[in-house]
Order: sequence, then C-alpha cells, then structure tokens
Amino acid sequence: MTEARLDELLAPGVVPDDVPELAPLLAARPLLAAFSTLFHGSEAEILMRLLVLREMGQTGHDAEARRWAPDSLRQHFAYLDPIKLETVLRRLRGNHLLDIGEDNCYTLSDLGRNTVAAVGMLVSFSAEEDLELGFLTAQLAGLQAVGNLSADALGHLLGKLHDLAWHFEEAIASGSEFRILDARRRLSANARWITRGTEALQQLLADPEVDFELARIAQRVGLAQSRLARVDAAFQRALNKIEAQRVTLGGSGISSSDVAGWLRGLKAAELATLLAGSLSPAPELALLAGGHEILDRAELALSEEARQLDAETALPPAEEAPSRQQPEQEDLRLLEHFSQRLAPLADPALPPASLAQVVAGGGGFAAASYRLSLLALLADGGDSSPADGPIGGFMKLPLDVRFDATQAPVHEDEIATMSTGLVGARGHLPPAPQADPQTTLQSAAEPSGLPRPPHNPSTEPA
Repeated sequence: MTEARLDELLAPGVVPDDVPELAPLLAARPLLAAFSTLFHGSEAEILMRLLVLREMGQTGHDAEARRWAPDSLRQHFAYLDPIKLETVLRRLRGNHLLDIGEDNCYTLSDLGRNTVAAVGMLVSFSAEEDLELGFLTAQLAGLQAVGNLSADALGHLLGKLHDLAWHFEEAIASGSEFRILDARRRLSANARWITRGTEALQQLLADPEVDFELARIAQRVGLAQSRLARVDAAFQRALNKIEAQRVTLGGSGISSSDVAGWLRGLKAAELATLLAGSLSPAPELALLAGGHEILDRAELALSEEARQLDAETALPPAEEAPSRQQPEQEDLRLLEHFSQRLAPLADPALPPASLAQVVAGGGGFAAASYRLSLLALLADGGDSSPADGPIGGFMKLPLDVRFDATQAPVHEDEIATMSTGLVGARGHLPPAPQADPQTTLQSAAEPSGLPRPPHNPSTEPA
C-alpha cells in the first residue's frame, strides 16, 4: 500500500501553500519525521526504539560515555536480540536521530536529543493522574522562562482547565458520593499545578509589554483557575446534603455509604456468591396496580357513559352559533337629568346662574362632584363633542361655563366651599375677572382631604 501524498488529501484545486494552518507543520518536517520514525510500526517495535534512544541519551554524564562503540552497545543491550538491535540502530541513524563519527561510534544528534527530552518529560508525568495539566503547566513555565511563550500553549492549558471543570460539575450533578469524593481527590492532586499556573500567569500579566493576544488568553486561563478554586466549596455543599440523607443501620454505627463502599470493593464473583440464595424469582402477576388505578378501571367498566365517550371518536354535529348578546349600556340618567336642568339657561333672556346653584342639587357630595366634572367637560368640549347620544347632546348645549379664582361658602350637599363662576347662554356671560382659574370643590365632611370619588350615577334619582 503506497502512502498518500499531501496534495491528494486536500480538496481539488487546493495546494498546501494555500492553507496557512499547514505552514508551521511543514516547517517542522524534520522533527515530525523523527517522531514518525519512533512511533511507526507495531507496539513492540516502538517500545524497542524508545528504549534504545532513551538509554543512549540518559546513561553516563561524561563526554566519553556519550559516544557508544558498537561493542559497548551490544554489551549494554545484551538482553536484546543482536539482529533486532542492529535494525533499530540502522533505522534511527537513517532518520537522523543518531550520528556515527569517523571512529565508528554512535552519538545522539541534536534532533534525537530534543526528541528524547520531549518524550522523557511526557513520560515523567505519566505517573500523575492528570498528566496533561502538569505537563502543560510545566511547558508553560518553561516557555515563559526562555521568552518563547505562545498563544497555543496557553490555549492548550485553557482547554484542559475547562475539561476539569466540566468533569467536576458532572460529578456534583450526579449526586453520587463516590464520584464527588473521587473528583475532590482529583482536584486536590491538581491543586499544586493550579497554584503554579497562577504564579506563571501573574508574572506574565505583570509585564506591561506582553502581547495583547497572550494577555487575553491568560485572563481567560485565570478565570478558569478561579472557577476550579471555588469547586471545593461546591463539593462540600453536595457532601453535606448527602450526609443529611445518610441512613445508619441500627446502633451499629455502619451507614449506607459504608455498605455501598464495601459492595463497590467486591469483585463480580464475590457479589454473585453473596447474592446466591438471597434473590427469588418474582411471581407472575397478570395485573400489578394500586388502588387509584383499580378505581379508574372500575369506573370505566361500570359507567355506560364513560364507555361511550371512550368509544366515540366522531366529531359532534354542527349547530348554530350562539347569538351575540347586546352589551350592557352605561346608566346615564344622572347626565340626562342634569342636561334638563341646564337647558333653560340656554335662553339669552334669562340671567346666568352661579356654579353653586347649578352644582348643588341633591344627592350629596358624590353627585355634586359628578355635576362639576360635567361642567368642566362642557367648558372644554367645543366642537369635539360626539355626534349623537346623551353625552353628545349634553356637550352641544349652547352654554358657556366660567370658573373664577375666588371661592364662596356653600354648606349644602356636604360641600363646604367651591370656586365661584357662572353658567349661562353662549356669548352672554359678563367679562371674567381672571382667566383660566383652577376649579376646586371642598367637601364639608373632608375639609382637608381629597374629595371622595363619585358613586355610581345609577343611584341618583332621575
């Protein structure tokens, strides 16, 4: 099977130079070829190449020990097959991971030493439960120390922090005590990496000349770390809720959590042995229902109407739509009665009447307030009155209404004082002493408060 070329993997008409994301990978082809050499083939072959390369890079500290004669290599790797060892050395040398000098001695090339260092650093974190966070934090600190920190390194760290936060939130949402305890232990194991990452970020953000993109991602990393720092309190709250629901088995001091933990520690065969004889087959029941379900079924079986409603699926027959009822009309008898009282004043031969004479007329303070509001409506109506109806007829009365600024005592219909003014035929009122005064109506029962609202006019005698 032939290997596919890069241009064959791209869309038709697209060349590798048209993809900016490929540029850093194409520039690192020698390094990628070195990793391809190490990790190509079966697992046994990969382990043998890594073993040879790491041993050649880690053994010895003096200059002589860094150069390996063929006999020294065969003696050091006496536990390997000599032919397989020669195959591994030839492959590593052919892909520039090993160099061979004029003295026929092997030594690690610069590319090989960098590869061994990268693999060794990653393997050193494999004993950690979350090797990614420790490796990424160490990588962040190292790149920052040499002044080569990139946005990609910060982005990888940010992604790992989001994964941890999601895992912890899932554990809390599950309500499982064991998952919460496991997540809390995992958080404690990563606490030192979170602390070191925070210190590295503080140093980065303290630099006033830091790149804007790096500062933006660093702030997001800081927020994610703060979010993780608050998770421990959420763990404690969830555990407190579980503690409140824990059941103790009698006076033994053993709780349901202890029993669940003990059962989780048993193997499948031990669980099967423990349950042997404890479980019996369930009886075959034709119906398993509670009292409410039985009553519902009995009602359906005994009620002829219920059976018919359950069986009938046809639409009901058509019928005439109900006639629309005439809406209730407002009782305007008090308005009509007041219109009849004002109609004689439209005669120019009669003198104008005072407001006190027109407003006071029985019915108490509420009716008097209603009549005063009608006079204000009449004064402001003009040509904007309705075309017909009792209200339109009232507003079309040929009357003028004038309110003066002074007040006069009334002492009738629960009215203490009210504004002076005149009501007379249109165009026949004497000149006003002051234009546009404020109308007032003071109740005798409530001399210092607001007037009481008018009651329903329907209660006023016609």
